[in-house]
Amino acid sequence: MKIGSHVSVSAPDYLLGAVQEALSYEANALMIYTGPPQNTRRKAVSEMKIAQAHAMMEEHGIAATSMIVHAPYIINLANVVREETFTLAVEFLAKEIERVKEIGATVLVLHPGSHVGAGEQEGLDRIISGLDLAMEQIGSIQIALETMAGKGSELGYRFEQLRYLMDHAKYGDHLRVCLDTCHIHDAGYDLTQFDEILAQFDSVIGLERLACLHINDSKNIRGAHKDRHANIGFGEIGFHDLCKIVHHPKLQETVKILETPYVDGHAPYRHEIAMLKKGVFEPELLEHIRREEA
Repeated sequence: MKIGSHVSVSAPDYLLGAVQEALSYEANALMIYTGPPQNTRRKAVSEMKIAQAHAMMEEHGIAATSMIVHAPYIINLANVVREETFTLAVEFLAKEIERVKEIGATVLVLHPGSHVGAGEQEGLDRIISGLDLAMEQIGSIQIALETMAGKGSELGYRFEQLRYLMDHAKYGDHLRVCLDTCHIHDAGYDLTQFDEILAQFDSVIGLERLACLHINDSKNIRGAHKDRHANIGFGEIGFHDLCKIVHHPKLQETVKILETPYVDGHAPYRHEIAMLKKGVFEPELLEHIRREEA
């Protein structure tokens, strides 16, 4: 199983520290942001200890393809209302693509965007325009459009919307999908019928386009369109169905990333990864983390 979590890229060790954090969770995959997800401030890649990080990954059997990069949330290619917001999104996404190349990763996860009241079709077409501009130097990088919950004016909450972007973008052959379990649950997909969801995904998009998964439980009932992550087994999806997903034979080679909430300021990932590997739910998980970290 290729499984890991979001890890921090921070001083003084940056990417090397991120790999060390992933290893502390007994993970063989990881997801990073190249800088703060809420702003455009970025450290020069040359200072991020890239070579040392890749050497450590190789030593521990973590492939470069198991390191996922997530684009910052401030990128909104769907904004039809404010031209300056759209321009910033295009320029910053193009820069992030270059940073992914320098870091030595291959997949950049991107929230498709929110149409901020302009309408879904206008928003989708605006995303296509933005992708066409930002991906001019895409090289061998894949952009994985994330499935969204449909909160507010979010786009990408139906497989058909992602397919539309792939079919109409100039560099659509470089577009992939990151499937988020919390998001599709909140969007209305029934994860108790995951085989049917995969069949639908394959029919609409194609399983070969599935770049990675975000494995998260949800604090909301199915179809709530709210996007509030819960710890594994402590939400409305439940451990049983999430465990079936991570062990699904058709997803054996697909990278799975946890983005679950911290527990009293402590990362739960080592415990959650262990539970999913064993296939055994430990309901005392949260209290165990509190005791261990105290």
